[in-house]
Amino acid sequence: MKKLIFSSITIFTVVFNSIAQDLAPYIKIGESSKTIQQISDNVMKALIDNSFSVLGSYNPSEKNTLKVIAFTREDLKNTVIKVTDRGALAAIFKVGLEQKGGKVIISYTNPEYILRAYLGDNYNTFKGTFEKFSEDLKASFSTIGNDFVPFGGTIKANKLKKYHYKIMMPYFSDPITLKEFSSFEEGLKAIENNLKAKKGQTIEVYKIIYKEAHVAVFGIGLQSKEDGESSFLPKIGEAHVAALPYEIILQGNKATMLHGKYRIALHWPELTMGTFMKIMSTPGDIEETLEELCN
Repeated sequence: MKKLIFSSITIFTVVFNSIAQDLAPYIKIGESSKTIQQISDNVMKALIDNSFSVLGSYNPSEKNTLKVIAFTREDLKNTVIKVTDRGALAAIFKVGLEQKGGKVIISYTNPEYILRAYLGDNYNTFKGTFEKFSEDLKASFSTIGNDFVPFGGTIKANKLKKYHYKIMMPYFSDPITLKEFSSFEEGLKAIENNLKAKKGQTIEVYKIIYKEAHVAVFGIGLQSKEDGESSFLPKIGEAHVAALPYEIILQGNKATMLHGKYRIALHWPELTMGTFMKIMSTPGDIEETLEELCN
Protein backbone atom coordinates (compact mmCIF):
# COMPACT_ATOMS: atom_id res chain seq x y z
CA MET A 1 0.00 0.00 0.00
CA LYS A 2 2.84 2.38 0.88
CA LYS A 3 4.51 1.63 -2.46
CA LEU A 4 1.26 2.40 -4.29
CA ILE A 5 0.87 5.71 -2.46
CA PHE A 6 4.51 6.61 -3.15
CA SER A 7 4.13 5.78 -6.85
CA SER A 8 1.00 7.90 -7.11
CA ILE A 9 2.76 10.84 -5.46
CA THR A 10 5.72 10.44 -7.80
CA ILE A 11 3.51 10.40 -10.91
CA PHE A 12 1.57 13.43 -9.69
CA THR A 13 4.79 15.32 -8.95
CA VAL A 14 6.23 14.60 -12.42
CA VAL A 15 3.03 15.65 -14.20
CA PHE A 16 2.62 18.77 -12.04
CA ASN A 17 6.22 19.82 -12.57
CA SER A 18 5.92 19.42 -16.35
CA ILE A 19 2.87 21.68 -16.63
CA ALA A 20 4.16 24.18 -14.05
CA GLN A 21 7.57 24.38 -15.72
CA ASP A 22 8.85 27.82 -16.70
CA LEU A 23 9.61 28.00 -20.42
CA ALA A 24 11.65 30.66 -22.22
CA PRO A 25 11.17 31.69 -25.86
CA TYR A 26 14.83 31.21 -26.84
CA ILE A 27 17.75 28.89 -26.23
CA LYS A 28 21.28 30.21 -26.43
CA ILE A 29 23.59 27.77 -28.20
CA GLY A 30 26.77 29.68 -27.45
CA GLU A 31 29.06 32.52 -28.52
CA SER A 32 31.74 32.61 -31.20
CA SER A 33 34.52 34.90 -32.40
CA LYS A 34 33.93 33.76 -36.00
CA THR A 35 32.16 36.04 -38.47
CA ILE A 36 28.39 35.96 -38.83
CA GLN A 37 28.83 34.54 -42.33
CA GLN A 38 31.07 31.71 -41.09
CA ILE A 39 28.65 30.86 -38.29
CA SER A 40 25.69 31.08 -40.66
CA ASP A 41 27.40 28.61 -43.01
CA ASN A 42 28.09 26.26 -40.09
CA VAL A 43 24.51 26.48 -38.80
CA MET A 44 23.06 25.75 -42.24
CA LYS A 45 25.41 22.79 -42.68
CA ALA A 46 24.46 21.40 -39.26
CA LEU A 47 20.76 21.69 -40.14
CA ILE A 48 21.05 20.15 -43.61
CA ASP A 49 23.34 17.34 -42.41
CA ASN A 50 20.67 16.37 -39.88
CA SER A 51 17.66 16.31 -42.23
CA PHE A 52 16.35 19.80 -41.50
CA SER A 53 15.44 22.08 -44.41
CA VAL A 54 16.71 25.66 -44.57
CA LEU A 55 13.88 27.87 -45.84
CA GLY A 56 15.68 31.19 -46.06
CA SER A 57 17.75 33.79 -44.24
CA TYR A 58 18.09 37.55 -44.01
CA ASN A 59 19.49 40.47 -42.02
CA PRO A 60 16.76 42.07 -39.88
CA SER A 61 16.83 45.87 -39.92
CA GLU A 62 19.23 45.41 -42.86
CA LYS A 63 22.05 45.26 -40.30
CA ASN A 64 25.07 43.06 -41.00
CA THR A 65 25.35 42.46 -37.23
CA LEU A 66 22.04 40.57 -37.19
CA LYS A 67 20.96 37.48 -39.09
CA VAL A 68 18.08 35.02 -38.99
CA ILE A 69 17.98 31.54 -40.53
CA ALA A 70 14.52 29.95 -40.93
CA PHE A 71 14.17 26.17 -41.10
CA THR A 72 11.77 23.25 -40.74
CA ARG A 73 11.70 19.46 -40.94
CA GLU A 74 9.26 17.21 -42.77
CA ASP A 75 7.90 15.45 -39.68
CA LEU A 76 7.15 18.76 -37.97
CA LYS A 77 5.76 20.32 -41.14
CA ASN A 78 3.46 17.36 -41.82
CA THR A 79 2.24 17.22 -38.21
CA VAL A 80 1.36 20.84 -37.48
CA ILE A 81 -0.78 21.14 -40.62
CA LYS A 82 -3.20 18.70 -38.95
CA VAL A 83 -4.09 21.53 -36.56
CA THR A 84 -6.59 23.53 -38.57
CA ASP A 85 -6.46 26.76 -36.54
CA ARG A 86 -3.29 28.19 -38.11
CA GLY A 87 -1.18 25.24 -37.01
CA ALA A 88 1.12 25.77 -40.00
CA LEU A 89 2.61 28.80 -38.24
CA ALA A 90 4.36 26.30 -35.96
CA ALA A 91 6.19 24.65 -38.86
CA ILE A 92 8.98 27.23 -38.92
CA PHE A 93 11.76 27.73 -36.40
CA LYS A 94 14.58 30.22 -36.48
CA VAL A 95 18.22 30.62 -35.52
CA GLY A 96 19.20 34.14 -34.50
CA LEU A 97 22.71 35.57 -34.77
CA GLU A 98 23.61 38.79 -32.97
CA GLN A 99 27.09 40.32 -33.17
CA LYS A 100 27.85 42.12 -29.96
CA GLY A 101 31.08 43.09 -28.22
CA GLY A 102 33.34 41.24 -30.66
CA LYS A 103 31.34 38.00 -30.31
CA VAL A 104 28.41 36.50 -32.17
CA ILE A 105 25.65 35.18 -29.90
CA ILE A 106 23.86 32.16 -31.41
CA SER A 107 20.34 31.25 -30.34
CA TYR A 108 17.18 29.59 -31.61
CA THR A 109 13.46 29.66 -30.91
CA ASN A 110 12.51 27.15 -28.23
CA PRO A 111 10.30 24.47 -29.86
CA GLU A 112 8.31 23.62 -26.73
CA TYR A 113 7.54 27.28 -26.02
CA ILE A 114 6.34 28.07 -29.56
CA LEU A 115 4.51 24.79 -30.12
CA ARG A 116 2.60 25.02 -26.85
CA ALA A 117 1.62 28.62 -27.59
CA TYR A 118 0.56 28.07 -31.21
CA LEU A 119 -1.03 24.62 -30.95
CA GLY A 120 -2.75 24.80 -27.58
CA ASP A 121 -4.23 21.48 -26.46
CA ASN A 122 -3.07 19.88 -29.70
CA TYR A 123 0.49 20.03 -28.37
CA ASN A 124 -0.13 16.96 -26.21
CA THR A 125 -1.71 15.05 -29.09
CA PHE A 126 1.56 15.10 -31.03
CA LYS A 127 3.94 15.53 -28.10
CA GLY A 128 6.18 12.60 -29.09
CA THR A 129 6.89 14.11 -32.52
CA PHE A 130 7.62 17.51 -31.03
CA GLU A 131 9.94 16.17 -28.33
CA LYS A 132 11.94 14.23 -30.93
CA PHE A 133 12.19 17.35 -33.10
CA SER A 134 13.50 19.34 -30.14
CA GLU A 135 15.98 16.66 -29.07
CA ASP A 136 17.31 16.21 -32.61
CA LEU A 137 17.65 19.96 -33.02
CA LYS A 138 19.72 20.27 -29.84
CA ALA A 139 21.92 17.36 -30.96
CA SER A 140 22.43 19.01 -34.36
CA PHE A 141 23.48 22.30 -32.78
CA SER A 142 25.96 20.61 -30.43
CA THR A 143 28.56 21.04 -33.18
CA ILE A 144 28.01 24.83 -33.00
CA GLY A 145 28.02 25.37 -29.22
CA ASN A 146 27.20 23.69 -25.93
CA ASP A 147 25.57 26.30 -23.69
CA PHE A 148 21.86 25.55 -24.38
CA VAL A 149 20.71 28.14 -21.86
CA PRO A 150 17.06 29.29 -22.01
CA PHE A 151 16.60 33.07 -22.03
CA GLY A 152 14.25 35.89 -22.92
CA GLY A 153 11.78 35.74 -20.01
CA THR A 154 9.57 32.87 -18.92
CA ILE A 155 5.95 31.74 -18.99
CA LYS A 156 4.50 28.67 -17.28
CA ALA A 157 4.12 25.80 -19.74
CA ASN A 158 0.44 25.38 -18.95
CA LYS A 159 -0.21 29.11 -19.46
CA LEU A 160 1.16 29.31 -23.00
CA LYS A 161 -1.94 27.90 -24.70
CA LYS A 162 -3.97 30.81 -23.33
CA TYR A 163 -1.21 33.39 -23.24
CA HIS A 164 -1.91 37.10 -23.44
CA TYR A 165 0.13 40.03 -22.20
CA LYS A 166 -2.44 41.83 -20.05
CA ILE A 167 -6.19 41.96 -19.46
CA MET A 168 -8.02 43.00 -22.63
CA MET A 169 -5.00 42.12 -24.78
CA PRO A 170 -5.42 39.67 -27.70
CA TYR A 171 -4.82 35.91 -27.64
CA PHE A 172 -3.58 33.55 -30.36
CA SER A 173 -7.25 33.01 -31.14
CA ASP A 174 -7.67 36.70 -32.05
CA PRO A 175 -5.95 36.95 -35.45
CA ILE A 176 -6.30 39.95 -37.74
CA THR A 177 -7.91 39.29 -41.12
CA LEU A 178 -5.87 41.02 -43.80
CA LYS A 179 -8.04 40.08 -46.78
CA GLU A 180 -10.49 37.52 -48.07
CA PHE A 181 -9.83 36.50 -51.67
CA SER A 182 -12.09 34.72 -54.12
CA SER A 183 -9.88 31.62 -53.85
CA PHE A 184 -6.67 30.26 -52.35
CA GLU A 185 -4.99 30.51 -55.75
CA GLU A 186 -5.87 34.18 -56.11
CA GLY A 187 -4.55 34.96 -52.64
CA LEU A 188 -1.33 33.05 -53.23
CA LYS A 189 -0.69 34.83 -56.52
CA ALA A 190 -1.42 38.28 -55.08
CA ILE A 191 0.90 37.86 -52.08
CA GLU A 192 3.69 36.29 -54.15
CA ASN A 193 3.53 39.06 -56.75
CA ASN A 194 3.51 41.82 -54.14
CA LEU A 195 6.51 40.29 -52.37
CA LYS A 196 8.40 40.04 -55.66
CA ALA A 197 7.71 43.74 -56.14
CA LYS A 198 8.88 44.41 -52.54
CA LYS A 199 5.65 46.26 -51.92
CA GLY A 200 5.56 48.16 -48.65
CA GLN A 201 9.35 47.93 -48.37
CA THR A 202 9.19 44.23 -47.59
CA ILE A 203 11.28 41.19 -48.46
CA GLU A 204 10.28 37.54 -48.67
CA VAL A 205 12.47 35.54 -46.29
CA TYR A 206 10.70 32.20 -46.78
CA LYS A 207 7.44 30.55 -47.73
CA ILE A 208 5.87 27.17 -47.10
CA ILE A 209 2.99 26.08 -49.32
CA TYR A 210 0.68 23.16 -48.57
CA LYS A 211 -1.01 22.87 -51.95
CA GLU A 212 -3.49 20.14 -51.08
CA ALA A 213 -4.50 21.77 -47.79
CA HIS A 214 -4.69 25.24 -49.39
CA VAL A 215 -2.42 26.74 -46.75
CA ALA A 216 0.63 28.97 -47.20
CA VAL A 217 2.88 30.75 -44.70
CA PHE A 218 5.10 33.68 -45.69
CA GLY A 219 7.94 35.03 -43.57
CA ILE A 220 8.28 38.74 -44.32
CA GLY A 221 11.11 41.12 -43.51
CA LEU A 222 9.91 44.66 -42.71
CA GLN A 223 12.50 47.01 -44.18
CA SER A 224 10.90 50.43 -43.77
CA LYS A 225 13.25 52.74 -41.86
CA GLU A 226 10.30 54.66 -40.44
CA ASP A 227 8.16 51.87 -39.01
CA GLY A 228 9.84 48.57 -39.81
CA GLU A 229 12.28 46.40 -37.89
CA SER A 230 14.96 49.09 -37.65
CA SER A 231 12.40 51.27 -35.84
CA PHE A 232 11.04 48.84 -33.25
CA LEU A 233 13.69 46.14 -32.79
CA PRO A 234 16.33 48.28 -30.98
CA LYS A 235 13.66 49.48 -28.55
CA ILE A 236 12.53 46.02 -27.45
CA GLY A 237 15.77 44.03 -27.77
CA GLU A 238 17.87 42.70 -30.63
CA ALA A 239 18.85 39.66 -28.54
CA HIS A 240 15.42 38.26 -29.49
CA VAL A 241 16.19 38.55 -33.20
CA ALA A 242 15.08 34.94 -33.81
CA ALA A 243 11.50 36.20 -33.30
CA LEU A 244 11.66 37.56 -36.83
CA PRO A 245 10.46 37.67 -39.55
CA TYR A 246 6.74 38.39 -39.19
CA GLU A 247 4.23 36.08 -40.92
CA ILE A 248 1.18 36.07 -43.12
CA ILE A 249 -0.77 32.82 -43.18
CA LEU A 250 -3.17 32.13 -46.03
CA GLN A 251 -5.74 29.44 -45.25
CA GLY A 252 -8.27 28.79 -47.97
CA ASN A 253 -9.22 32.21 -49.27
CA LYS A 254 -8.43 34.14 -46.06
CA ALA A 255 -5.11 35.83 -45.23
CA THR A 256 -4.49 36.57 -41.55
CA MET A 257 -1.69 37.59 -39.19
CA LEU A 258 -1.19 37.19 -35.46
CA HIS A 259 -2.09 40.38 -33.64
CA GLY A 260 1.03 42.40 -32.91
CA LYS A 261 0.04 42.86 -29.28
CA TYR A 262 0.02 39.08 -28.96
CA ARG A 263 2.93 38.08 -31.15
CA ILE A 264 5.39 40.72 -29.93
CA ALA A 265 4.50 40.08 -26.29
CA LEU A 266 4.85 36.31 -26.75
CA HIS A 267 8.37 36.68 -28.16
CA TRP A 268 9.37 39.43 -25.69
CA PRO A 269 7.55 38.31 -22.50
CA GLU A 270 9.78 40.45 -20.26
CA LEU A 271 8.63 43.71 -21.86
CA THR A 272 7.51 46.27 -19.33
CA MET A 273 4.44 48.33 -20.09
CA GLY A 274 6.73 51.36 -20.36
CA THR A 275 8.76 49.72 -23.13
CA PHE A 276 5.62 48.45 -24.83
CA MET A 277 4.33 52.03 -24.95
CA LYS A 278 7.45 53.05 -26.89
CA ILE A 279 6.32 50.80 -29.74
CA MET A 280 2.61 51.58 -29.35
CA SER A 281 2.21 52.21 -33.09
CA THR A 282 4.15 49.08 -34.18
CA PRO A 283 1.28 46.54 -34.21
CA GLY A 284 -0.77 48.88 -36.39
CA ASP A 285 2.20 49.65 -38.65
CA ILE A 286 2.83 45.95 -39.24
CA GLU A 287 -0.84 45.36 -39.96
CA GLU A 288 -0.88 48.14 -42.56
CA THR A 289 2.23 46.76 -44.27
CA LEU A 290 0.91 43.21 -44.43
CA GLU A 291 -2.48 44.42 -45.64
CA GLU A 292 -0.67 46.17 -48.49
CA LEU A 293 0.89 42.85 -49.48
CA CYS A 294 -2.59 41.35 -49.82
CA ASN A 295 -3.97 44.05 -52.14
